[in-house]
Parts: sequence; structure tokens; C-alpha cells
Amino acid sequence: MDSQHFLSLFEAYLTIERRSSLHTVLAYKADLYQFVDYLSGLTPAKAVTEVTAQELRGWIMALAKAGLVHRSINRKMAALRIFYAFLQRRGFMLDPPTDVLKSLKGKKRLPIFFQEKELLSFLDQHLFSNTFSGLRDRLILELLYGTGIRLAELIALCQADINLKDEAIQVIGKRDKARIIPFPKPLGPLITAYLLEKKKLGYHLTPQLILTEAGRPCYPMFIYRIVKKYLAPATRASQHSPHILRHTFATHLLDKGADLQAIKELLGHASLAATQVYTHNSLTRLKEIFKKAHPRAEEK
Repeated sequence: MDSQHFLSLFEAYLTIERRSSLHTVLAYKADLYQFVDYLSGLTPAKAVTEVTAQELRGWIMALAKAGLVHRSINRKMAALRIFYAFLQRRGFMLDPPTDVLKSLKGKKRLPIFFQEKELLSFLDQHLFSNTFSGLRDRLILELLYGTGIRLAELIALCQADINLKDEAIQVIGKRDKARIIPFPKPLGPLITAYLLEKKKLGYHLTPQLILTEAGRPCYPMFIYRIVKKYLAPATRASQHSPHILRHTFATHLLDKGADLQAIKELLGHASLAATQVYTHNSLTRLKEIFKKAHPRAEEK
């Protein structure tokens, strides 16, 4: 079998057996095709089942010399590990050469977040229309910031997941883990008004909460466009994505004294280590306050 055939089998495995997301399948597929191109340029050319640890190491070094960031290289190594584990399980290889692949440590980047004053000022002062689209757009922003849910969780959110009486939503997060998240009080009337408009248009039979103007379930790029449309002109942040509203939710809670363990539960993190990154944002803010307020902070 040639390398192309093995890649096709692997793609089917990811899609059917592992049920990986389309994004993951496309990313791994692109990484492995890039690797196959590298092997074809060797002298002599190598098939994927003939690769040695030395050749794997050579590809990683070539990626680093090309200026690829550590995060991208680590993802390509992850694709190789899964691919060669698949080949071994199917009997195409005895000893995969991937033991030499060690994840590279990259520089940790602090989560970007919106400043509290400018974000609240926008949400309080911007005049959204009372139409289906206007109410929906505001609801998207308020849910992302008010509950910290992930983009995928927002898209999957259904009307049945909303408890207006208890002012809470239920979401299914990663690893199919369900969690209950309270939402801010002003969200209740907004949800009620939106659901009324949804019903007027005959869209109430569609279970998903957030719909397009055509009454179809929304999709990631649709949410991205709405977030950027409203927040790019209104905030000074360098990026404007749904995930930044999740970062903002966590950072603002921490700034107001919320317990880190409680924030972990609200975000649906598997471990506290994933939540602790937000403490760096708060520490940076505290240092700024200290420098401005303490009489000896700037003395040399």
C-alpha cells in the first residue's frame, strides 16, 4: 500500500471510529500530508511505514528552522503519534518510531480579555433593535460574557436547557460532562423577549436556542462574525472572538474575588491547572494598581 492509502484509512478511522470533529480531522490530515511531502523529498523517498526515528526528528527540526511556533509543531507531533498508533493497531507496523517525539515547551501567552469598563459600557449603552436579529445578537454577547460558555456549548444550547425560574442554564461540555451555570438577572427578560420573537417567526419548533435569520441552527463562523461586528469598534482588545468573552468572564470573576475552584466549575475545566492561567491576568492588574498607588513603587 502507498502512503496515500494509509492516510485515507486513517481519515476514515478519525471520522467514524473516534468521531473526531471536522476541524480535528482536517488539521491532522493537513499535517500528515505535509509529512508525506517531506518524505517524498528524501533521497531515497520513504513511505510512511518505512520511517525511522531519525527521519521523524529531521522533519521536526525542519519545521523549527522554518520558523513554525512550538504550538503548531506540537500539534503535528500529536497527529504523528495518533497516526502511527493507528498503523500499529492495524498491524501495518510493529514498532512505531514516535517515541522520540517530545513536546516542545512554548512561551505561555496570557489570555486576552476585554476591560470591564469598556465592555459593560458597550452592553449597557448600545441600542440593539427589538427585532429577532437584534435580540439574538445581544443574547449571544450576554450569554458568552455572562456565563463563560464555550462556542460549541453556545451552538448546542437548546431552549430546554434554560431554566428561567432558577436563572440558570445546563450545558454539555467536553467529555460529555454536564454542568449548571447561573446567569445574570438581566438575561432573563432578554431570553424571554427573544423566545417570543422566535415563536412569532415560527422558529420555536427548532430546539436550538440561537438561530440564523433563516431559522437554522447557527454555526461557528456565524457567531464569530457577530462578536467581531459589535466588539471590534467598541473595545481596544487586539482580538475579538467568542473565546475572549470566556476569558473575560473568568478574569472579571477573579478580579472581584471569586474562588478559583468555583471558576473552574463554572468554566467546566477538568483540572485547576487550566483555570490558574487567569491568576496571571489578575496579578498583572494588581501590579499596575500597586505602581500607581504605592508611594515607593516607582522609586529607584
